Amino acid sequence: MAPAIVTSGGDMPEFEGRITFTVIICVVIAAFGGLMFGYDIGISGGVSAMDDFLKEFFPAVYEKKSHALENNYCKYDNQFLQLFTSCLYIAALVASFIASKCCTKLGRKPTMQIASLFFLLGVVLTASAVNMEMLIFGRISLGFGVGFGNQAVPLFLSELAPAKIRGALNISFQLFITIGIFIANMVNYVTSKIHPYGWRISLAIAGIPALMLCIGSLAICETPTSLIERNKLEEGKAVLKKIRGVDHVDLEFDSIVVACDQAKQITNPYRKLMKRESRPPLVIAIILQVFQQFSGINAIMFYAPVLFQTVGFGNDASLLSSVITGIVNVASTLVSIYAVDRIGRKLLLIEASVQMFVTQTIIGIILVIGLKPTGNLEPKQAMAVVFLVCIYVAGFAWSWGPLGWLIPSETFPVETRTSGFAFAVSTNMLCTFIIAQAFLSMLCSMQAGIFFFFAAWILVMGMFSIFFLPETKGVPVDAMVERVWKQHWFWKRYMTHLDGTELKPRKSDLAHQTMT
Repeated sequence: MAPAIVTSGGDMPEFEGRITFTVIICVVIAAFGGLMFGYDIGISGGVSAMDDFLKEFFPAVYEKKSHALENNYCKYDNQFLQLFTSCLYIAALVASFIASKCCTKLGRKPTMQIASLFFLLGVVLTASAVNMEMLIFGRISLGFGVGFGNQAVPLFLSELAPAKIRGALNISFQLFITIGIFIANMVNYVTSKIHPYGWRISLAIAGIPALMLCIGSLAICETPTSLIERNKLEEGKAVLKKIRGVDHVDLEFDSIVVACDQAKQITNPYRKLMKRESRPPLVIAIILQVFQQFSGINAIMFYAPVLFQTVGFGNDASLLSSVITGIVNVASTLVSIYAVDRIGRKLLLIEASVQMFVTQTIIGIILVIGLKPTGNLEPKQAMAVVFLVCIYVAGFAWSWGPLGWLIPSETFPVETRTSGFAFAVSTNMLCTFIIAQAFLSMLCSMQAGIFFFFAAWILVMGMFSIFFLPETKGVPVDAMVERVWKQHWFWKRYMTHLDGTELKPRKSDLAHQTMT
């Protein structure tokens, strides 16, 4: 079969290649790292709402929850219960910087294998926990697994994929996160009826995706960029031929070699990141992670069962409602896979910002009017909240969810790619920790106002996307500086000409940017 031509468009050279079976297998296996992460996000909130779990580790929360007239917004407010969820993300923050070094020195593939081993250890500790120490240390081990996995997998996918479909293949990571959340919600729905050890089953099943990643990673190849970066040129070229399905890969191979040669001149990538010309991708990567978490999505996904109980659903009904949002999450991520390389990253983010802002605002209004500290919402109001949460989740799942990982993984030059992406991962984990640790306390103190808090952040996100976010659709990862940063009305001022002089934005650039 004649190979398809994978091209980036514009004046960049065309790289030959087609979608090969090798690439599909590598993408699916690597994406199990997302399944690990997603399952943990979904399972934590469900387990936190199970009475058997609360009685064993958090009896004070169980007593507060059981009190008939307890404040709806405050029944789950407990710092130790929040620590059960959030300590994972501080561990992941620390792990991401260690994983960055592993990605550079060992490769993307071994880093994913290390992630699966950390995760398996954490599963054993949490599922068999008999005291708080085992539970917390297990969560920390899971955090190291998440940190290593979230560092390696998006980079692996971006470097493996042809530029023309890089967005769709990279979003498979986010797709598997959403599938993991959905599976976790289904598991919680079943295990909540198994007394007294249903919560142990929920936590133990997390070992399945970790085991699949561990075993499956033995069968996948390393990325050509990682091999060439570590002076394995012949092996890198052979892998490039294998994943592209053609023998004529000289143009792409040479472009990777040039990028890696430039990278080797940088002895301290973190110092390079602090320089002016590295600021655009670094700022974008960090801000996208802050926005992704302060959109409120993980507050909803972590604590969906708790949230739906707060508005008046019973235990079973709240878990079932979480299953519904999980289905929406998966389906909407498929929309992103279809759309991201067709309509681009920027338009998806702007549209979703409008959708998410409207839904968060209306949810807040419903709760202000209908949900008092004691009592429940009217059934129609409660169903409206579930519906609006689904619309909100849909918007996030085809935009800020996958693109928050995709854009940072594709915009750094090779010399700062692993270190820059480590900043993105660590920022994501820090913000996730803050939200996970603070959400239940914020819900107690701010009550329905918490949804207006998130809506305000979403408004800022939308404005940032309009004015400051460049479009990266179809641009090869090693051509971002010339094709994206040096062309953007604002970020070009941080770039330099070959002679070292700064690129100055023109007066017409801002007007042109707002129109596009």
